[in-house]
Amino acid sequence: MGFWANLKAKRETKKEIKKHVKEHKTTLTFSKDIKKLSKNYKEPNSEFFEELENILVKTDMGMKMVLEISNAVQKKVKPKHNFEEIKEIIVDEIYAAHQSSGKANTKLNWKDGRLNIFMMVGVNGVGKTTSIAKIAHYYASQGKKVLIAAADTFRAGAVEQLEEWCTKRLTGVDLVKGNSKDPASVVFDAVKKGQENNYDLVLIDTAGRLQNKENLMRELEKMTKIVTRTVKDGPHERLLVIDAQTGQNGVNQAKAFAEATHVTGIVLTKMDGTSKGGIALAIKDALNIPVKLIGFGEKVGDLKEFDVEEYIEDLISGLEDEDDDE
Repeated sequence: MGFWANLKAKRETKKEIKKHVKEHKTTLTFSKDIKKLSKNYKEPNSEFFEELENILVKTDMGMKMVLEISNAVQKKVKPKHNFEEIKEIIVDEIYAAHQSSGKANTKLNWKDGRLNIFMMVGVNGVGKTTSIAKIAHYYASQGKKVLIAAADTFRAGAVEQLEEWCTKRLTGVDLVKGNSKDPASVVFDAVKKGQENNYDLVLIDTAGRLQNKENLMRELEKMTKIVTRTVKDGPHERLLVIDAQTGQNGVNQAKAFAEATHVTGIVLTKMDGTSKGGIALAIKDALNIPVKLIGFGEKVGDLKEFDVEEYIEDLISGLEDEDDDE
């Protein structure tokens, strides 16, 4: 049984699919484009596959993966296949392309009973501060004791933003901010407080500069050493925050940060206003770094774990919704 068949077997009702489509608007453009493709061609010819490639390119999954998927689909599609069968093949090959770069754990490295330390990295403007607040809220709402280290001392206003989140919009989340411009001292104070006061999680904000990768690497290494002196296996996550709307530039950011530090996962933000979610596949394909979290709105609760099956379902679920309306 293929991926698409398994996916269909898991579904319960058309009503749930419609609700799912309304809640996840990120990929309806892809669904509609594929639907138009099926109406424009009576059979899959060379022009059909050329247009299919253009549709896949628009999702920002990267040309290498686009060609891989297109070539695989061309080998399997026959003139006798109807659109439902072609759609099944396309979805199966998207899933296969995602898996081809190697299986990766999309779950956060969290363990109860220890001080978990997550280091957050990413350029300015991608939603790093908001993502930190969302992760803090996620664990605090489960009764976990959460501490944020405001170690982005480089950007004006970064500390103030986190302070506002902690005092006005988050419940049960504390903040450590330093009296100096040295981010390492903030990390030291936060880890020390985390251990002495039995916190479950320390979230470390870092500067979002990429102009000088050598300085960035040195700074991140210094903070990492401070963590490991106290928590030998920390940081347990180094999460890179990327704006989904930046497309292939997001892949370039991932490469740059991966060269500067060991990135363990991606937090993909702003997935509510773009159809270019294919970047999740592109980063996995290029660097084998898994997307672990997806931000899809402005509310503090608008964050969820990345699930590749659900993600690919989002790509095509709009098709069923349109079929019902016809």
